Amino acid sequence: MDRIPILKLEELLLVSIQVDMHDQTAMMLQDDLTARIVATQARGVLIDISSLEVVDSFIGRMLANIASMSRILGAETVVVGMRPAVAITLVELGMSLKGVRTALNIDKGIALLRRLTGEPEPVESGRAEAEDDAHPQE
Repeated sequence: MDRIPILKLEELLLVSIQVDMHDQTAMMLQDDLTARIVATQARGVLIDISSLEVVDSFIGRMLANIASMSRILGAETVVVGMRPAVAITLVELGMSLKGVRTALNIDKGIALLRRLTGEPEPVESGRAEAEDDAHPQE
């Protein structure tokens, strides 16, 4: 059975689900991810589900459980890349994914996690110059 890789980026853990999620795979991910949060003292978890074409009620509950467990362990969770068909299916199943934050893509997800965890966001060089011009030092 395939294990889903969990990558560390600064204070965040990145999970990109590139395989079909079966119940056993989701349960292994939950166990692996909670262990990595503790081991790395991660403050945020980003789960990319853009490759998933189908999410059933069990997988939806597992995502909500992972977000709850992560929060208890001191890490915020953001799910990114949800396809419209997946969102429609979850709503039709009556699942609100309570406690799960979402973002459209990885960039927006990382920015959201940085805001939630209080980490500074990198500043683009052109933008920094414009801000310096707008607020000259006295």
